[in-house]
Amino acid sequence: MLAALPANARHDDELGIQIENPVEAAVLFPIVLRESGTTVLLTQRTAHLRDHAGQISFPGGRAESGDLSPMHTALREAEEEIGLSSAHVEVIGTLPEYLTVTGYRITPVLALLTPPFSLHPDPSEVAEVFEVPLAFLMNPENHQRRSREVQGEVRSFYAMPYGRHFIWGATAGIIVSLARALAR
Repeated sequence: MLAALPANARHDDELGIQIENPVEAAVLFPIVLRESGTTVLLTQRTAHLRDHAGQISFPGGRAESGDLSPMHTALREAEEEIGLSSAHVEVIGTLPEYLTVTGYRITPVLALLTPPFSLHPDPSEVAEVFEVPLAFLMNPENHQRRSREVQGEVRSFYAMPYGRHFIWGATAGIIVSLARALAR
């Protein structure tokens, strides 16, 4: 369900952004292979965080100097944030980098998780861990386009309301990039 947007509305993945020295980051796009159906594991960030407080996100974050690759960053961050051991993760590839207007170059690392696995969210970073059916996220009818004015410029973004969760911004944009890739 693509909403009509103002002609000057722009979305992160459509901007052709040129940012000098973007912050390198990686997220784990964890696809959970459950007997009841395939899901995607997401987190809700705690409300007190300085950046992206309360937002829905993939486990992940900034690259550190000791990280050997985006895969290493994503796996390290997933272990730090939600206690997901890399022993339960099968990396299957990456999606194209996602550059945000806030200055991050995010590499999404696709991975499969086969239960059982245990999670131990860091309460200082993660308020909740939850799963959304992959079929819901890949269905273009659930990809809403919204816009708002930020510093005098109209910006658009994808949103995927799911129950009481509002998935939007870079997380939704990365999900849409996988949906588009699978549709080709």
